[in-house]
Amino acid sequence: MPVPTAGAKPEAIKPVVVNRRARYDYFILEKVEAGIALRGTEVKSIRNGKVNLGDAYAQIENGEAWLLQMHISPYEQGNRYNHDPLRRRKLLLHRRQILKLKQATQEKGLTLIPLSLYFKGSHLKVELGVAKGKRHHDRREDVARRDAEREIQRARRGDRGD
Repeated sequence: MPVPTAGAKPEAIKPVVVNRRARYDYFILEKVEAGIALRGTEVKSIRNGKVNLGDAYAQIENGEAWLLQMHISPYEQGNRYNHDPLRRRKLLLHRRQILKLKQATQEKGLTLIPLSLYFKGSHLKVELGVAKGKRHHDRREDVARRDAEREIQRARRGDRGD
């Protein structure tokens, strides 16, 4: 997650949900923080943790960034003011950021994936990743590398204790 810059007042960052599957299925080449336009009952549902980023992705259309397939469950006390759980949600980015992301996604095999959703102060932010899909053998290599690192850590801990 983003680190506050020097001189800026540190804002409380409260993670809501992390898309762990994204790091398993994709190589993350670049990260971007974006705001997200929501309705009141959506924010309340997200504060309750009723959100799923599993199938979500972002898309650039007509110079605007949109987040698609993010499921936010209806707010239990929302009655008639509730929202459609899978509606398109606008991402709040600067024009230059949108152009940069559009150029990146026009390359072969690159897509925009939400990595995490968090509150930065009182504002909800989404961390987008410019990602390239992994093939089956890439995933196996990652799992093997993690297992090897875990074994090394175990060995180091065992050496210190004896």
